[in-house]
Amino acid sequence: MNRLKLEFQKLKSSSLARNAGWMLLGQGLGLFSQALYFVFLARLLGTAEYGVYAGTFAFVSMAAQYTSLGSDTVFIRYVSSNRQNFAAYWGNILLLVCGLGALIALILHLVGHWILNPDSASIVFPAAISLCFCTQMAFAAGRVFQAFEQLRVTAMMNLLTNVLRLIAAAVMVVTMHHATARQWVIASMGVSLVGAIVAVATVTVKFGLPKFRPGLIPKHAAEGLQYSFSQSTSSAYNDLDKTMLSHYGMNVANGIYSMAYRVVEIATMPIFSLRDAAIPRFFVQGAKGVDHAYALGRSLMNKAVLLGLAAAAGMFLLAPVLPYVVGHGFAQSVSALRWLCLIPFFRSFHQMTGAALTGAGLQRYRMTTQCIAAGFNFALNLYLIPHHGWLGAAWASLMTDGALAVMNWTIAARLARAAVRQRSVAISAA
Repeated sequence: MNRLKLEFQKLKSSSLARNAGWMLLGQGLGLFSQALYFVFLARLLGTAEYGVYAGTFAFVSMAAQYTSLGSDTVFIRYVSSNRQNFAAYWGNILLLVCGLGALIALILHLVGHWILNPDSASIVFPAAISLCFCTQMAFAAGRVFQAFEQLRVTAMMNLLTNVLRLIAAAVMVVTMHHATARQWVIASMGVSLVGAIVAVATVTVKFGLPKFRPGLIPKHAAEGLQYSFSQSTSSAYNDLDKTMLSHYGMNVANGIYSMAYRVVEIATMPIFSLRDAAIPRFFVQGAKGVDHAYALGRSLMNKAVLLGLAAAAGMFLLAPVLPYVVGHGFAQSVSALRWLCLIPFFRSFHQMTGAALTGAGLQRYRMTTQCIAAGFNFALNLYLIPHHGWLGAAWASLMTDGALAVMNWTIAARLARAAVRQRSVAISAA
């Protein structure tokens, strides 16, 4: 009993546990707001229009990660250890998000009709402004507070846009009852812009004005591009299937599959909360060596696996409730959700070991595994979707996340063992 009390006291005094708790609280509120948001959105749009929106959203999401050119992660790396760097690196984020956000939105608008079906392609530009500029700006503001380990504010920043979208969806359901994907995307862009303005203002009030030093852009461009490429490949293997379902004109199938996948993403939030709370510590431990970062990753993975298994069991058992909540047009989402329910379990492995590689400055290994995963996912979907529709997309997602879990864990473990051996040899030689 005394030992149990001691462990509890240690947990209470741990800033990591406290930060994870804030992130989990924020993500928990986010889970609740997102759940309500998707209920309202599903009822507002219906299966086919939701599929139109999902195709556009997935297509834009794959490019949105390049908006900041990884400057938010660069900020955490260089400001966590030296807070005097805040103004210059925050200014770097603002320059990149504003400039690249507009450019990427224009490019996506021009190429969208070659990739998506006409309905989805017609709403790419407002969706790109919402995701590439507004959402990325709010997310970057949250990363500023994450760098200072003020995860309470980060959690609120992440919650802000979700709550605004929830309010917009609820108002539209009450006043309009049914809307098109275009009407929703324009409304979403408006509330996302409000969220971005509030987020930037909060950072300015708390920490001060930015300093614009364009010379930082080329200085960290290669490093930031690695982070962006890694995040975009992660988005690719998550969103390629929805983009391809849209390409083949399977809007109803896309609506069924995307609704189930959103539930999976919500169920994975506790795992992401644990990872996000530990990101600054991964960089600190990684500076000591990959074996230290891997040890932290293994410790967190033990907790994440339990969260993943609980999420899988909950989704499998509660899947039949989904059509009663979002509408009977999504009845087939029950089967889709049951097929996808193991994804949080796989993510508990590849997210923690992947974060260890990033923290140790070995992002190239993580980027390589994610490129392989994205290519593997594309090849699977290229064959499976035309033959099996959303079921093929579900099979591809399961195999991709499982393969990524094996690759990240294997590489991180081998590099950690190699680092320990090298250190032992160096000590013996001394």
